[in-house]
Amino acid sequence: MNAANGAAVVVGVDGSEQALRAVRLAAGEATRRGRTLRVVHGFVWPLLRVPLGPVPDAPPGAGLREQAERLVAHAVAHAESAAPEVRATGEVIDGEASAVLVGESTSAALIVLGDRGLGGFAALAVGSVAIQVAAYADCPVLVARGADRADGPVVVGVDGSAPARAAVEFAADEAATRGVALRAVHAYRHPGAARPGDMQPLVYDEGQLRGEEERVLTASLAGLGERRPAVPVERVLTRGRAAAALAEASRAAQLLVVGCRGRGELTGLVLGSVSHAVLHRADCPVAVVRAPV
Repeated sequence: MNAANGAAVVVGVDGSEQALRAVRLAAGEATRRGRTLRVVHGFVWPLLRVPLGPVPDAPPGAGLREQAERLVAHAVAHAESAAPEVRATGEVIDGEASAVLVGESTSAALIVLGDRGLGGFAALAVGSVAIQVAAYADCPVLVARGADRADGPVVVGVDGSAPARAAVEFAADEAATRGVALRAVHAYRHPGAARPGDMQPLVYDEGQLRGEEERVLTASLAGLGERRPAVPVERVLTRGRAAAALAEASRAAQLLVVGCRGRGELTGLVLGSVSHAVLHRADCPVAVVRAPV
């Protein structure tokens, strides 16, 4: 599976500037992890039955597949220029971009992609490919968002759920590799209903509520000091919406890590409302981690 030795960091490219930024990010991740970099392009035209060769009287190499091959070769050269230590390969794969990258995720260590690509998604903060791959990939997905920072902590959102615990483990590994602190952020709101139709309490003890949420934060980080003793851990407990708290924390972070699902308000979507919102609002690259099944 994707945790095996030799698994590559995979980056999806489409010729956009956002994709080249993802290539630079992926090249750094591959170098840091001591892994190869695999550049892939989802070549959708055969599925649409579009002629792939050059039109009559066009210069040699003007066909769609030749253009795709040049796109990938350019991205590989860009990666090697950005990170000379990286070992990079490239491939054009027939298929729609999201499906190609999800397929790659079964044997990849990490999928990296830009927040937007070419096509009709310029009005969106995050493109549909990024959302779909983050929701369905079998390995962590890193989306190139916001600012690239060499300093600052790795921030992880925690809520006591299994995906959040998986995110903590990934974030702790990233913090250790980068030699920075891990900042765990847990946001809470007023007591919620346990089941649909339940009445919410009109009066509750704020101190008791905060104590309960403090225990959630502590449990989410249980044993981390023994597993990663060299990683300083900062705990942040704040009242408010999780997405807003994580977006704010991302302004000083070099990486933000979230789980693919969570408890409570997060369970209504495949990706999760908080993870979805963070992908749109974060000011640094975002890693989305799914809990093992």
